[in-house]
Amino acid sequence: MEMDEDGVDSQRDQSSDSLGDFLEKYIELDQLGEGGFGFVFSGYRVEDKLPVAIKRIPKDNVFVWMFQDENGRELPMEVAVMLEMGNLSSALWQSAFVTLLDWYDLDEHLIIVMERPMPSDNLSDYLMEHNGCLKDKKAKIILKQLVEAALYLQNANIFHRDIKVENILIKTTAEGLQVYLIDFGLSCFDDRREHELFCGTPDHFPLDWYINTNYRAGPTTVWQLGVVLYEIVHRHLFQTSNFLSKKLKISKKLSKNCQDVLTKCLRVDPEERPTLEQLLNHPWFSYCDSVPIGGFDCQNISHIFQSL
Repeated sequence: MEMDEDGVDSQRDQSSDSLGDFLEKYIELDQLGEGGFGFVFSGYRVEDKLPVAIKRIPKDNVFVWMFQDENGRELPMEVAVMLEMGNLSSALWQSAFVTLLDWYDLDEHLIIVMERPMPSDNLSDYLMEHNGCLKDKKAKIILKQLVEAALYLQNANIFHRDIKVENILIKTTAEGLQVYLIDFGLSCFDDRREHELFCGTPDHFPLDWYINTNYRAGPTTVWQLGVVLYEIVHRHLFQTSNFLSKKLKISKKLSKNCQDVLTKCLRVDPEERPTLEQLLNHPWFSYCDSVPIGGFDCQNISHIFQSL
């Protein structure tokens, strides 16, 4: 079997129905997290001690089972998406997404085994370790990598649907921060159509779904990136309900370009939000802006509700 330079299998399309196969190949350790669909544990691969993340999902909680593979097996959507990502080999894929190593279709559970970048924390914990928010310069580094990852998915016709701080890993390296977008449990293949059933975090529902009860992948992804940026640079969480009640505020301590990115990503009309390509070309990602000095001062952004 081919291995990449990190010891990760380059062949990721094999699965097993045997719990014994899993127990022989991997050691499961402490619980890392719990979500609405299952649990994630740390662990390692027996043969080479490669750190892994092990996701256990009760069969009843598997969001979507999709088409059959060449062997006639039904694939969970999450597995199908990650296999497709693995087939689209590129330097960006290797640096922005974790690798699917194995998956096990057991009687009561689906087990998904992925590489675990080390050392890393999810962005939510990383923010807590940095007093709840990040400075403009570091926020820019993180968001630019997220925009690049989202653009990669868009070009592969993959819609993540649940980009949020809990689904982002931050790996600290000698060269700086490396960002991984994780958890494709709600993802789907996108054909540029409108979606009606919203899948994701309720506090982050895009306004287009509230207003029109439908949404599209591109504008929704840009909205979710705006939500992530808002939570990175403020010490409180984003809630669409606060947005609707016009209580959302942007700190004036942020650079003008950072404020501009936030305002544009969170525009009410999805047609007025920038595309991912336009977002990546925003001046904020090209120039280092000076950050105003002084106490916390917020501007109300209620002007963006004028179209309601």
